[in-house]
Amino acid sequence: MIQKVSQSPVDDDFVQNPYPFYEMCLARGGKVFWSDYNMISLFKHEDVSKILKDRRFGRECPEEKKQGYRKELAPFYELEDHSMLQLEPPKHTRLRGLVLRAFTSRKINSMTEEIRTLCDQLTQRFSGNRVNILNEYANKIPVIIIARLLGVPEQMSDQLLRWSNDMVMMYQARRTEEHEARAVKASQEFSMFMREYVNERRNKPEDDLITHLISAEEDGEKLTTEELITTCILLLNAGHEATVHSLGNGIKALIENKDLKIDWKSEDKINRLIEEILRFDPPLHIFTRYAYEQIDLGDYTIKKGEEVALVLGATGRDKTIWEDPCSFDPDRTIKKNTAFGGGIHFCVGAALARLEMQIALPMLFKEYPYMEFAEPPRYANVYHFHGLEKLSINLQG
Repeated sequence: MIQKVSQSPVDDDFVQNPYPFYEMCLARGGKVFWSDYNMISLFKHEDVSKILKDRRFGRECPEEKKQGYRKELAPFYELEDHSMLQLEPPKHTRLRGLVLRAFTSRKINSMTEEIRTLCDQLTQRFSGNRVNILNEYANKIPVIIIARLLGVPEQMSDQLLRWSNDMVMMYQARRTEEHEARAVKASQEFSMFMREYVNERRNKPEDDLITHLISAEEDGEKLTTEELITTCILLLNAGHEATVHSLGNGIKALIENKDLKIDWKSEDKINRLIEEILRFDPPLHIFTRYAYEQIDLGDYTIKKGEEVALVLGATGRDKTIWEDPCSFDPDRTIKKNTAFGGGIHFCVGAALARLEMQIALPMLFKEYPYMEFAEPPRYANVYHFHGLEKLSINLQG
């Protein structure tokens, strides 16, 4: 029998620390009906991992549910209609294949020295002992790097951040009509901006991701202009949102556990640390799926068209997978975690996010090994994301 639970995702105690609620749901079998979301919600690592890979579930919204969208939100949802994040095969297969032809691991790895130089420049710009490390470091790295990859001016990075922050409000539990209006306006402005750059690159190719996306072809098909625009916006939004939260949450965890000695010279130790940060305090806590047929989950039958919440934030606290999961342990044996999703919708930017963390964290902590909180860190009210609103640090302790 599925238990019904209630927990407001905008309640401040939950925003600051959702893990006690997750632990309670895991103790109840990891499968509950979360009344605030009005959907079955899965918390166990095994259950979440299975559904991420189960092709009977998908991201693409059933047509009958789309009819409920208010017409004033059309500019936002028109972009969504071309996003590989919201599509299923065969559309998703074609789009993702074309993107991966341009967004190669070789291209990502070629950014190593550029990321290192950027991190060094940012740390040298810190003014005084007290710094909001979120604004001055964690926020800047991913948006500047993805702007450079795409080939858009990095002096636009602050504006790109504003558009990104406004658009992702549509996914947050605190969403209001004011947030929706800001998201629609950002969608329109961001689309116009990207359209200019796509058209410019069609006429004047450069060695950047937009040009490579334009030239990418599979089975005689290329990305349409609308698909190009949406893909660039998705890469900017998703690339920034996940990485900035991961960096901020990681810096916080390391300062809170400064008695743990990290060997910043060991690539293996750094990789373990990154995976532990992503397990312990991941950037995205819920990813939903629609059921494309009636599916029996043992003690619960999911109806066709029903939406299911996969609570990624809880899987790292599953005691059946992790020993002492509430402890931060950088030497923990690396296991596959769900921080970047799974299956065909596994985050296309995961490798870049990990690379940025592998470079940014060691450079910061080697430069400033005695950092302390200048004020208690607070998480922002942005659930189903999970990241800090501010991280004020005394660099020299």
